[in-house]
Amino acid sequence: MTESVLLFQRHVYRSVLPNGLVVLATENATADIVSARIFVRVGSLWERPEQAGLSHLMAGVMTRGTDRFSSQEIAEQVESVGASLSADAGTDYFLLSLKTVTADFPDIFNLAAQVLRSPTFPDAELELERRLTIQSICSQQEQPFAIAMEQLRHLLYQNHPYALSSLGTEATVAQLSRVDLQAHHQTYFRPDNIVVSVVGRLDPAAATALVERVLGDWQAPATALPTLTLPPIAPQPGSARTPQDTQQSIVMVGYPAPSVSHEKQVTSEPGAYSALKLLNTYLGNGLSSRLFVELREKRGLAYEVSAMYPTRLAESYFAAYMGTAPENTSIALNGLQQEIDRLCTTLLTPEELQAAKNKLLGQYALGKQTNSQIAQALGWYEVLGLGIEFDTQFQDGINAVTAESAQAVARQFFTTPPCISLVGPAEAIGKP
Repeated sequence: MTESVLLFQRHVYRSVLPNGLVVLATENATADIVSARIFVRVGSLWERPEQAGLSHLMAGVMTRGTDRFSSQEIAEQVESVGASLSADAGTDYFLLSLKTVTADFPDIFNLAAQVLRSPTFPDAELELERRLTIQSICSQQEQPFAIAMEQLRHLLYQNHPYALSSLGTEATVAQLSRVDLQAHHQTYFRPDNIVVSVVGRLDPAAATALVERVLGDWQAPATALPTLTLPPIAPQPGSARTPQDTQQSIVMVGYPAPSVSHEKQVTSEPGAYSALKLLNTYLGNGLSSRLFVELREKRGLAYEVSAMYPTRLAESYFAAYMGTAPENTSIALNGLQQEIDRLCTTLLTPEELQAAKNKLLGQYALGKQTNSQIAQALGWYEVLGLGIEFDTQFQDGINAVTAESAQAVARQFFTTPPCISLVGPAEAIGKP
C-alpha cells in the first residue's frame, strides 16, 4: 500500500512492503545527490541497566565488517566513489546513514543493506571501540556540563533508561560482549522494525522498488518483537551537587515535560508540545532569547545560558542552564528560576509571541533544506509514530499557540518543585 502527502513543497510517498518494512521516498532534483536514512526502532531506551551503552557500542562497530566484507573493504567501497556510510545510536532509534551521487546509490545502498543485515562485530574492532567509548566516558566525568546533565537526568528519571548516558558506564561497557551485540541485533534488527527514508534525484517509485529489491526478501521472524516495558518516571525534586575545582559553576533547573505524542493523546490539554517548543525558543534559543538578554546582557551573570526541550519518544524534560562565575552561583540559580516562574505569571506580549514563532518556524524550515535533513525528519516522524503529515501539523500547532495557552501550559508543567543540578567549587554550590 502506497500513500502520498505533499510536504516540503514536494510529494512524499509512504509504502509498507509485505515484510513490514516502511519506505518513505521523495524526489528532490536540485542536486545530483541521494541521501537515505535507515532507522531501526531501537535505542538506549530498550537497554537493560546492566547493558547500558549497548546501542552506542554496536553503532561503533556496525560498519566494521559483514559476512561478505571486511572493515577495509567496506571503507574502500564507500570512499572509492566519494560516498558516506555511518551508523549512530540515540535514545529512541538506531540509524544507518548514507549519501551518494545518484549513479552510485544502488551500489552503496546494497552495501548498507549488507551492514544492516549481516554485521559480524569483529572482536578486534569491538575491543578498539570499547576502549574509545570508555575514554569518552572518563572524559565526560571531567566535564562540568556533562556532570551537571547526568545529575539532572538522574533526578528527573531515576530508574528509567533516560537517566543514563547513551554511552553507558565504564562498568557496563567493559562487560558487553560480541554475543550481546549479536543477540541484540537478532532481536531488533528485522524488517518489520525498520523505516527507510530516501530523498534525492531519484523517482519515488524507483526508490521504493530498489529498497524492495534489496530488502524485500528479508522475512520477519514469526516471534513478536519484545514488549518495551519501562519503569514509571518518578522525578525527585530537589538538588544534586558535585564539587569541582572549576573556573565557573554550571547551574541547571529542570522539570518533567511531555513527549511529542502528548498532543495526540491528551485532547483536554491541546498544544502542550507546541507551546513548550515555543516557550523554549522564547526563553533560551539564541542571542535574542529572554535568558540571554536578561541574565547575560543586562545583568552580566552568564558565560553561557540556554534552555532545552528535546523531542522524545517517551516523557521528555524542559530545562534551563547557565555557566556563571562561582561567586554568582546563587544569584544565577535564582535568576533562572525567576525567569521560568515568570512564564507562569506574565503573558508574552504580542510582539514576543510573534518573534518566537518566527524564529522557531524559520529555524525549522532551515533544518529541512538538504536531502539528508529531509530524510532524517521524515524517518524520525515515522519512528515517533506521528506520520509524514506531522510536518504540517507541527507548523499549524506553533501558529495556533496563543499567549494564554502558552501560559496555561507553563503553569501546568512549571509550578511543581524543580530538579536542580549544580557543579562548581564547593564554597559556591554548597553542601551536597
